[in-house]
Amino acid sequence: MNATDLQTVAIDLQSRSYHIAIRGSLFDNPLSYTELPAASSALIVTNTTVGPLYAERLQSALLGKFKHIHTVVLPDGEAFKTWQTLNLIFDALLSHGCDRKTILFALGGGVVGDMTGFAAASYMRGVPFVQVPTTLLAQVDSSVGGKTGINHPLGKNMIGAFYQPLKVVCDLDTLKTLPARELSAGLAEVIKYGPIADLEFLAWIEAHIDALMAREPQALAHAVKRSCEIKAWVVGQDEREAGLRAILNFGHTFGHAIEAGLGYGEWLHGEAVGCGMVMAAHLSLRLGLIDAALVQRLTTLIQKAGLPVKGPQLSASDNAGRYLELMRLDKKAEGGEIKFVVIDGPGNASVRSAPDALVREVIHDCCT
Repeated sequence: MNATDLQTVAIDLQSRSYHIAIRGSLFDNPLSYTELPAASSALIVTNTTVGPLYAERLQSALLGKFKHIHTVVLPDGEAFKTWQTLNLIFDALLSHGCDRKTILFALGGGVVGDMTGFAAASYMRGVPFVQVPTTLLAQVDSSVGGKTGINHPLGKNMIGAFYQPLKVVCDLDTLKTLPARELSAGLAEVIKYGPIADLEFLAWIEAHIDALMAREPQALAHAVKRSCEIKAWVVGQDEREAGLRAILNFGHTFGHAIEAGLGYGEWLHGEAVGCGMVMAAHLSLRLGLIDAALVQRLTTLIQKAGLPVKGPQLSASDNAGRYLELMRLDKKAEGGEIKFVVIDGPGNASVRSAPDALVREVIHDCCT
């Protein structure tokens, strides 16, 4: 795929359908926003890291479209995905007298996108918004599919809403300024699509992991497009995670426990998911669903992506017990029973429960 060609992926959700646009030189091009509905005001939501790099350029691109363009700059990091930070968006909307046609623009990574979407879903009971993701993780996962929300000290993303954007603008040029750690975190969400949905894509990632780590434009363009295609296929069948969509949480049950147990922001979301995928693969092995070769294959790839493959100690006295306690707060849990996304044979996934004793073995073997 030529990285200079505009690629689009459709999210088919009837009246809530939209497109993901993928290419370089997109977010600051006025043509990227011509089809948006008419509105007098826009609010750009960004953070202290992304704002200085890109906010003025986005504002310039929107000048001919809106009479008033406002900007709110949030603190950067998972630790700030809270009610207090969310209120900064509402403060800006109300202080500027924004009406229900106002369009919000989420300029940043997954935290900015999740909070902007939740604010859009809530303000005046729903205003439109556009995702302008600037991290690999946000481009391949969190900006697509309409999951919005904030964290609670007891659980990640436990407060939120399903609310679809008008459009997603994935500008590959923004990945050039991405710190190496953030790039690796994004690759975790790229890698996850392989073992659960597309073994050919998994093989492609293995063959191109060095190019991806080196930010080779054509490799990144293909990775973003194929990831979005798989997510679009899943979301189109199960928008509100009644069944199939849960497979996209591969590695997340363990990963969310790591994030909550260490304190949000200590590990990046993608780092926790990368390690969580290794743990979920070991659980799949113990359940007799895959062989040890696939576990090793996935572990090697995650290591090559610069991600941790050993889980941290969350408790000095009963580490596995602490993991289990946190995982019982996961959104997939039912009646206190933990549900895990497992590899149900190569290229397929399912959601299953597992005996605590088996999960304890996995945690014991997979943690430092």
